[in-house]
This record gives sequence, structure tokens and C-alpha cells, in this order.
Amino acid sequence: MTSRPDPPNTGESPLGNAPAAELELDRATMQHMIDAATARVLDWIESLGEHPAQSDDDGAAVARALEEPLPRDATPFETLLAELFDHVIPPGLETAGPGYLAYVPGGGLFHAAVADFVTNAVNRYVGVWLPAPGLTQLEVNVVRWLAEIVGLPDTAGGFLTTGGSLANLAAVVAARDHHLRDGHTLGTVYVSDQAHHCVERAARVAGIRAEHVRRLATDPEGRLLAEPVATAIEADREAGLQPFLVVASAGTTNTGAVDDLRALAELTERQGTWFHVDAAYGGFFRLTERGAAALEGIERADSVVVDPHKGLFLPYGNGALLVRDPATLRRAFSSDADYMPDLSHEPEMVDFSSISPELSRDVRGLRLWLPLRMHGIDVFRRALDEKLDLARYAADGLARIPEIEVVTPPALSIVTFRMREPGHWRTRMLQKKVNESRRVFLSGTKFGGRHVIRICVLSFRTHRDRIDEALAIIGDAARELAP
Repeated sequence: MTSRPDPPNTGESPLGNAPAAELELDRATMQHMIDAATARVLDWIESLGEHPAQSDDDGAAVARALEEPLPRDATPFETLLAELFDHVIPPGLETAGPGYLAYVPGGGLFHAAVADFVTNAVNRYVGVWLPAPGLTQLEVNVVRWLAEIVGLPDTAGGFLTTGGSLANLAAVVAARDHHLRDGHTLGTVYVSDQAHHCVERAARVAGIRAEHVRRLATDPEGRLLAEPVATAIEADREAGLQPFLVVASAGTTNTGAVDDLRALAELTERQGTWFHVDAAYGGFFRLTERGAAALEGIERADSVVVDPHKGLFLPYGNGALLVRDPATLRRAFSSDADYMPDLSHEPEMVDFSSISPELSRDVRGLRLWLPLRMHGIDVFRRALDEKLDLARYAADGLARIPEIEVVTPPALSIVTFRMREPGHWRTRMLQKKVNESRRVFLSGTKFGGRHVIRICVLSFRTHRDRIDEALAIIGDAARELAP
């Protein structure tokens, strides 16, 4: 028998055509990557205060310049890191900076980045409890903490999501399956004309007919009151429909208005409908004395959505659905398969795949567990109180500018305003001029049929100095535009 020659060293595994262990980095390489990335990130964070709030790059040109084919050859890590921080990351809006006062700012706590580094590296699976009981329990703890913050009972539950859109969708599905078990073609949903658009989209995705989503008018402050909801429910019942879900807002995106939660809670209890509160923006203000007063009634909800990437300053991609009765989620989402491990029957051992739409999911709990354990909740309470103070301070400052009219004073931390001179174009031009300063970035919306400009104070990096600067920029621009 003749012996075969050794195969050439091609970098391929002798077991086939699979590559050798090239993806298994050695310790020195991993340490080098961590050190290089950390240096870039720390430099970025330390200079955030001087970054332009809005870059002057042509976004479309940037995107086109970054188009690339599937890579065939290796590129050094340092080259890729430089490409990211020199060309890919800078264009656009500096949403992590103190001058970002538009939409609803996301925070970007560094703690969460460190938590994600740890959980992504260890790569444990938390879709069910058994493969990672420790990390799963930390997420259960976080959910219970969030339920406590909004005032739900100790028996409440829920899960962490990517944000308010998925959380609101899951709430609609849970309410639908709880109240409309014999079919949902006649189910009707009640929202305000100021509700976030994801709520109506959630109803549509959940199979509720578009014509059965009642978009009800709000009062002059943008709040949904109980009376129009009661009238709509009565009319729908007389027409043979099945009212099952009332959605209230605890801080609308447009103006930060808080619906009459206490009256809506009483109404839904009498009517036997599900009471859902979209508190993605405003829910965490309940930690403060003023916020708790404004959000009275939220604790009576059947479900609540909150976004830790808003009021608890986490990076984008962190939301939560909280429910009074976790069994409603299990009925809506639980399923089984032969290849799945045995699911837990213990209430405290939560299988997230049994109470949510996701099976494969990342570890989300550590992002919030780490900063809360490092600092305690009172640090977040004080930060939110500061945002309430800053919004009121901004409103008072705007009111002292003769050319400016405050349209809606802050119910929480959003104030809207416009130019006094009639004509939408002046308000639009004011917004454009302010944003061209590149020190602050403001967004606009329509309220009462007219264009208004919004200031939303929610970044943990925004303090009085940047609000003073914003007021000075607004005042100068308003004077330039006045006739």
C-alpha cells in the first residue's frame, strides 16, 4: 500500500472545505481590538459637546459613496475603525449630544454599551429560561422594577423589546386575544388623534379592520378625555361592534400631552374593555413627584409601554411591555415544538419566548440592570426632575421673546412654539435658521392645523447651558425674521 502525501497547507481544514480556525482570534488580537475601539469611542464621547448637532453633509451622497461589493479580501482592523469614525459615523444628527432637542432623544448611556459587549461576547441564549437562568433572571428583575416604577402590582410581568412599536403591537395582540376569542372582525379600538402612529399600525398588523380604529379628537391641550371615548363605545355597541381596547398616551410625541388617565381608567373598568397606556416617552417621569401627579391613573392600566431608551437614557433599541396579568401574554404568544426544551411551569422562571413574539433574541436585561445597580434609581429620578425644570425654563425663556408664541407649555418635558406673525413659512424658516446653527437641532410638527416647533428635553447630557444657548439662537433668528 502506498502512502498518500500530506495535503498542502492551504488554510483549509483537513476534514473538508471548511476554513481553518481563522475566526478564532487569539488573546492579543482581541485585546488590541478592544483597546483600539475603546480609544476611538472615548475620544468621541469626550468631544460630544463640540460636535455639530446636525452635520452639513449630503446624506444621499454619503450613502452612495459607501456602497460596496461583497468583500473578498481581508482589511486591517485599524483601517476599518478609521473608516467608521472618519466617514461612516459623523454624518447626520448627533442624537447622543446635548444639543439634540428634537423628536424624543435617546440617551446612549455608556454602561449599556459595556453591558452589550459582555453579553454579546458570552453569547448566552435567553429565549427560554433553562439555557441561561442567571441572565434570564436579571431580565425578569428589570421587568419587575419597571412595573414597580409605573405602579403595577407585584404580580405584573412583561418583557423587554426593541422599542415602543413592537411593545405596542404585542399589547394590541394580547388585548385582542383576551377579549375577542371568537374572532376579531368586529373588534374596535379607540385612540386619540395625537396617539403615536405605531398604535394604529399595530392594530392593522393585529388584524383589526382600519375602519374599526376610532381616532378621536383631543382637547385644546392635545389630551384625550373620557367623554368622547364613552360616546364612541356606546355608538359602536349599538351598531353591533365589539369595543375591546382603549389606548391612552402618557406623553404624546407631538406635544408631550398626558391623556386623562384616571377618567379613562374608570371608563374602561365600567365598560369592561382593555386599558392600554402608551407611556414610551413619559412613563419614567412617574419617578418624580410632578410626573407622578401628571400620570395619575397609569397604575390602573392593563398594560403599559415604556421605552428605557427614552426616560432611562439607554441607547436606542430598548423598550418594554408591562402587563397587569402575565397570563394574558402567555395565552397570546405561547407555543411549543418537539425540538424545544421543556418550558418552565413555575411563574417566577420566565420563558420569554412563551410571553412574546420572539424566540431568537439578544440579552437585553443587562443594559438596564448594570446602570441601575451601579447608581440606584434616585440618580435617574434627579436627572428626570432636571429635564422637567429645563423644559419649564425653556418655555419661560421663549415667552420672553416678543416674536415667539408658546403654543403648548410643557406637561412633561416638551414645549411647542411658533412665530407670532401669521404665516407658516416664518415658523418653518425659524426652525431652519436655528438648525443651521448646528449647535442645537429642533424638530417640527403640526398642532391645531399649524406648523409648530418642538423642544424636547430628555438627554442626560443636556443641561441649562445648552438651553440658554438654544434660547439665544432662537431669539436672534426670530428677530431676523420679524417683519
